[in-house]
This record gives sequence, C-alpha cells and structure tokens, in this order.
Amino acid sequence: MALEPEAQHEDPRIAPGAPGPAVAATLEAAAEPEQRRGTGTTRQIWELAWPAILGNLLQSLVGFVDIKIVGSLGASAVAAATTGHRIFFLLQAVLMAVTAGTTALVARAWGAGDRAEAARVTRASLWLCTGAALFLTLPAMLFARDLAGIFQLDDATVELAARFILWISPFNAVFAIFLVLSTALRAAGDTRTPLWVGAVTNVVNVGLVYALVYGEFGLPALGVPGAALANGISFAVGSVVLGLLWLRGGLLIQVGRGKSLEGERVRQLIRIGTPAGLEQAVWQGGFIVFLWIVALYGTAAYAAYGIGVQILSFSFVVGFGFSIAASTMVGQHLGAEDPAGASRSGWRAMFLSIGVMLVFAAGILMAAEPIARFMIDDEEVVRLTVVFIYVLGSVQALMAIEFALGGALRGAGDTRFPLITVLSGLFGARIALAGVFAWLGLSVEWIFAALIADYCVKATMLTLRFRSKAWQHVIS
Repeated sequence: MALEPEAQHEDPRIAPGAPGPAVAATLEAAAEPEQRRGTGTTRQIWELAWPAILGNLLQSLVGFVDIKIVGSLGASAVAAATTGHRIFFLLQAVLMAVTAGTTALVARAWGAGDRAEAARVTRASLWLCTGAALFLTLPAMLFARDLAGIFQLDDATVELAARFILWISPFNAVFAIFLVLSTALRAAGDTRTPLWVGAVTNVVNVGLVYALVYGEFGLPALGVPGAALANGISFAVGSVVLGLLWLRGGLLIQVGRGKSLEGERVRQLIRIGTPAGLEQAVWQGGFIVFLWIVALYGTAAYAAYGIGVQILSFSFVVGFGFSIAASTMVGQHLGAEDPAGASRSGWRAMFLSIGVMLVFAAGILMAAEPIARFMIDDEEVVRLTVVFIYVLGSVQALMAIEFALGGALRGAGDTRFPLITVLSGLFGARIALAGVFAWLGLSVEWIFAALIADYCVKATMLTLRFRSKAWQHVIS
C-alpha cells in the first residue's frame, strides 16, 4: 500500500557530474533567486504543488488498488494491513524528525544561494536517517507480534498484522534514503523528480501486490504479508533510482564536497527535528490510541476506518502538495531575507489548499457508498465506511488549513508549535472525547465524530500562530 498522506524525465544515461536535460531546466529556474524571491505568487505555489499533488494522487490510487486487492481476503485482512502500516509509520517518527530539519535547512540554504550547504545538509540527513532506520529494524522484527497486539484485535488478525510488520521492517533503510532525497529535492524546489520516481515506484508496487497476494506470474501466494513485501521492494526500487541519479550528479541537489556531519549542522538538524519527531511520535501514538478505541467496536468498525481513510486520501494528498509548496516557499523566502514574501506564500498556499480540497471532497462525498461497496463486500463495513467519509469529509477545509500552515511553519523551522497543536487537538480533543463517548456506551459513529473537534482545534491554533509572525525568528 502507498504511503499515508499523513509519503513522492530524465535521461537515465547521465554523464557523471552533469545534470540531465530535465534537471538542467530545473537548475536554470532555481538559479534565478531575484525573480523568484519577491512575491510568493500563486503561480509559483502551483508550480511546486502540482507535481506533489499528482504524485500523491497516483500514490493514493495505488493505495486504493492495494486495499481492493487485500480487501478481497476479508475485513480481517484489511484490519491487519491497517495495523501493520500504523506500526511501520510509528517507527518512522525519528526519520520524519530528521527530514523536518532537512526541509528547513535545505530551503534556507537554497534561498540564500548556498548550494554547497544544501548538499552538505542532505548528506548529513542521509547519514542520520539511514543509521536510525537500521537501529529500528531489529526491535521491530523481534517484537512484531507484541506491536501488532496493541489494538487487541482477534488472534488471526494480530497474527497477520505481525507478519506484515515482520516482512516490511527490513526495508527501513531504503525507505530512509527515498525519504531524505525526496525531501531535499522538494525543499530546493524540484517537485518533479520525486513525481516521476514515485510513479515508477507505484507501478512496481501495484504489480507486486497483485502478484504476491494472489500468487500470480509464478510468484508465491503470500496474502497480507505479500502486500508488505511488495511495499518494501517498491521502496527499494525508488531508493536505487534516486540514489544512482544523486551519485551521478543527475539531481538538482548535488553530492557536494566537504565534511557533512559537523557539530553545528547536526545540532541544527536535531534541534529543528526533535519537536517534529515528537510530533510524529505523538501523532502516530495518538492514532494508535484512537484506533484502539475504534477496535473496541469490532473488526468491521476498524476496517471501515482503514478503508475510509484510503478513500478520502484523494483529498488529503492535495493538502499535502500545498504543504510541500508552503514549506519550500516559506523557507526559501526567509533564506533570501524576505519575511513578507514568506507570509504571503503561506496564506496563498492555505487558500489554494482549501479551495482544491473542497472540490475533491465534494466528489468523494457524492460517491461515498458506491466506492465503499467497490472496496469490500461486507454490508456493515460499507455502512460504517460511508459514515466515516461523511464525518471526515465535513472538515476538509480545516484539514487544508492544517496542511498548508503546518507546512509553512515547518519550512520556517518552527517545529515546536505543530507539536503543541497535535497534543491539543489529537489528545485534548479527539481522544478525550472518543474516550468519554466510549465510556458512555455511545455508538462508533460518535467516536468518528470526535475527529471534528480535533481539526477545529488544530486549524484555529495554526492560524493564530501564523498570523503572529513569531515563526519568522525561530532560526537566527
């Protein structure tokens, strides 16, 4: 299955040290800082956002197909895959921490015209992320069943989820490489290369999921673990492609020279990244608690959540695209000493995100039931999936604010405030209300409704923070 929204055309015969034709065009555009600094126009935001949006729409389509394939094995299989992915991304919180620093520091360096520093930050991020990923692999494999058992699902589902975790964990390191290089490219303003590499990765993913789940093309029928293996192999393909292009000088971000793991640079990455890592840990941990509450209502409710999120991800990824654009524009404007342009970029990204996400959400809401029926043949799961889509679909404008302004703050290096908003919204509103509703014996529809309070809190807090302009002075 594809990365959650809540992870992405050159000639392969590139001479070492020389950029390919598409990269050369990107380099030429990026080499005009004076023309690109001043305004943070809607056009510039779209130029950054559309490849990320298209790439993530493709990724969501792949996730949709993957869920359909796994869903043919029943609600238990969907619940197991949902659990496996949730644990996998919980363990990746430390990688997200480092790449938050990567985004802020690469964008600042690029905006200031310091290409060598952008390269050094990228290399430092690769060392830190790859080391952390390798460190996480063995515990995840050793304690796979314990991790899968957190949600207290039935034994068969827990066993499937444990096998999913066991099969995907060895690919932590290649996922780290893919994540860092994609993040650095986007921070420098190249969102097209992650698009086409992600497209290749997604094609590999779909083919392998089909083959390894069902046992086609001479491959073994592995069921749910086959989906995990397919995900891991597709990450590996994307990492190899990006890694080779980077080493051969075919990316906008070059390998560069000089020592990368210098004390001040590493401290900056850690200082910016630690709140972002805590945010990811809190966010993923909060989702685990929330899913644990949903799981109290049975496998049907749990599976409905997983399917509903995948269907609505076609709207989420639009916001993610504008989050990337806001991060890049804000960071580059601040690096160019243009705080007014940074502010304009953030607000424009937010309004564009709201408009486009509302259009996508409207289409999904109108087709909610037939899409849910296409995904799985289970009346109760279909009914609850439709309810979930209606609930979460109603707050797409608020989610758009969270995506765009949260991305803008992270691009400025202000990673602490998004952590505070997640604590307030996810734990102070969503989980608190869901716990009260469950204690009162209310139906699972009320648990889903707790999502509304979460996004109301986060959108309000982020709007006030961005309006305050305090984020402009976080990195001296």
